[in-house]
Order: sequence, then structure tokens, then C-alpha cells
Amino acid sequence: MNAKEILMKAVVCDQTGRLLQALAYYQDGIKILMDLVNEETDVGRKKVYHSRIKEYLDRAEQIKERISRFGHSGSLLHSVSIEDGATGYSYHTLIGKYLSNEVKEVLIEEPYLVERYQNLINFLEVIIKNCADLKFVRLVTKTDTKNPANQMTALDNIKTDLSVREIILHFTFEDTLHDRKILLSSGYVIKIGRGLHFYKPNNPRYTLGMCDYDFRKCLQTDVDILRIKKVS
Repeated sequence: MNAKEILMKAVVCDQTGRLLQALAYYQDGIKILMDLVNEETDVGRKKVYHSRIKEYLDRAEQIKERISRFGHSGSLLHSVSIEDGATGYSYHTLIGKYLSNEVKEVLIEEPYLVERYQNLINFLEVIIKNCADLKFVRLVTKTDTKNPANQMTALDNIKTDLSVREIILHFTFEDTLHDRKILLSSGYVIKIGRGLHFYKPNNPRYTLGMCDYDFRKCLQTDVDILRIKKVS
């Protein structure tokens, strides 16, 4: 898609309350426009491009700030302290009651996605199975500095698989990212101290817990569920 098509999609998503997807489209469209500005030699056209970029950039920043506020506000609904070695805490057991058809978009901020993509896939399986109207997943993580090619291949494979199910996965890299959180557009924020990676490896591998995470032993962590306004 060209910049115009992407930004038109951004506006449609924005107007229909799909803010996570709108933000992704705004950012992608702005990047293309900025590349066009750098290549443009006509002063008049440059001025038009700069005007459009400012307009879309301002709106993107407004959405980004709003999403950020959602992630740092809300009333605490439930808190769980998981002890080291405890079992019975699969993703579904922890957050299944908050998953429904009202979830149209999900934001996952997980800094440390390095080789441990099984946890991400397991989490995606849970939300996709329980959120029939899910259309968009935004993943923010850090670049795998040791093996960036492997990271891109893994995420591209997941993106392709979700697209077959008519779900868009948009991933981006923020190397200053530290905090971990999951935002459901239906109005919930899940904060897990260790992010998605609070499960111990199965040892030996072929034992209960390999597939069903309720049998998997956990690392010590805390989980907070907050209620916020719907993201729209």
C-alpha cells in the first residue's frame, strides 16, 4: 500500500475507535511520507508533504499519549502473588474471565522476546480462542541484538499465521522499553512482573506442562488486573 492508502485506513480505524490499529497505520504512513519528502525536489510539494506529516503526526501522538495513560491508570480489580514453583497459573486461568468478544484489539508490551517465542504463541492461542472478534494485535518489544534475523523470522511467521485467521499482527521495536503490560481494548490492563516469561522450563522436557501451562511450574511473580475505560 502507498502512503495515501495506509493513512486512509488510519483515519477509518481512528473514526471507528480502533486506536491501536489506527496508531500503527499513522506511524507507517508517516514514515513513507517522510521518505517522499527527502526525495522530493519541488518546494511546493515539499510544503504540502510537511503539512500533511504534521497533521498526522499530531494525531498519532495524541493517540499514543492516550494509550499510555490507559496503561498507567485504572482501578485494581484483582491481584495474584505467584510463589516460586507454584502450578495452576496458565494464561487462561489468570486472565480468561476478562477475555470476550468485546476484545477487538490487544497491545502487548514485552521487552524480552529472545528465543522464548513459545510463551508468546501460547498467549496468542488463548486470546484468539476466547476473543472471537479480535482483529488487531500490536506487539512492542526490544531488538534481539544477538540474533535479529532469527527474531524477524519468528515474528514474521507468527504474523503470517495470524493473517490467515484475518488478524493483523503489527510488531515494532523500542530498545528503551522496560515495563511489561497487556492492554485489552475492552477495558483491562494486565501487569505481570515477569511479563510473559514466568514459567519454568519443563525438566525433563516431555512431562505434564509441556502444552498445558496449568501444569507448568512458575517463577515467583505478581500479577495485577486493572479496569480502565474501553480503548476507543
